Amino acid sequence: MTDPCTPHLSRRTFLEGAVAASGALLLPRWARSEEAALSQAARKGIAESPLIYVSPLRGDGSESACHGEVWFVADGTDLLVVTTEDRWRAVAVTRGLESARIWVGDFGPWKKSDQFKSGPSFVAKVALVSKDAPEVERALNAFGAKYPDDWENYGPRFRNGMKDGSRVMLRYRPPGA
Repeated sequence: MTDPCTPHLSRRTFLEGAVAASGALLLPRWARSEEAALSQAARKGIAESPLIYVSPLRGDGSESACHGEVWFVADGTDLLVVTTEDRWRAVAVTRGLESARIWVGDFGPWKKSDQFKSGPSFVAKVALVSKDAPEVERALNAFGAKYPDDWENYGPRFRNGMKDGSRVMLRYRPPGA
């Protein structure tokens, strides 16, 4: 007799999983590619825009009422953001909400206009980056290069905040990445 608390892999469960996994392999290459998941407009916005707009997604998939325009840097296909640990985008991650809608482009302050919602967007997976991770220093240097006019003021805030825990780094992974 098997223990009811121990998961049991039946032939049916195994076959269902095998069929689902093999079905993904049968998709045409273009359907599995990043190009299929992230629009050209979104790619262009990521390459050219100084800002992204972020809205954490609730457990039911709906957008949070909290939106905000933020600085970002690219790390491969991922987007990195530094924010204070008490902002909703950071709190949402610590509460287990792992998705966010990202709009790309510069549409001005979100509180003055919801024009950003007309821009290209995608849903990204989000995770906290450990303050000791090797990409932190690389990302902070990239922020300095991307925002040189403001980095003298914000650079120490970002660096010190990452060290003392008052700021966190978030990694947004686009679909297909």
